[in-house]
Amino acid sequence: MAARPQGSDEVGSASRSRPDRSVRVEKTPRAIREVLLPEEAGDFDREYRQVLEDAKEQLDLTPVFACLDRWWVVAMSTAQDPEGHRQMLKTADRINRGERVPGTPWSVVKAELGL
Repeated sequence: MAARPQGSDEVGSASRSRPDRSVRVEKTPRAIREVLLPEEAGDFDREYRQVLEDAKEQLDLTPVFACLDRWWVVAMSTAQDPEGHRQMLKTADRINRGERVPGTPWSVVKAELGL
């Protein structure tokens, strides 16, 4: 669920189009990297290289798999709705800077979802 200011009945409206849920991304570094937006690819590259270095030193692949699991979720979001994902990143940046962003009332979102 999207974070919202305390006491607010609004959530961000990143994208009103329906994501393509049929899109699937393999959980491999190459497949994940291929679908990431340019603005996130560098973060993936840095984190993946770091966990590979750590795995070599510690002889433990657990952090590598955890990294791929985290970034696979991002890759799926991106692949299913690239513009919606990009808009979500922009909205998150604005919120992190302390800006108020327009949103959709929580009651409307719940109604759209049949909740």
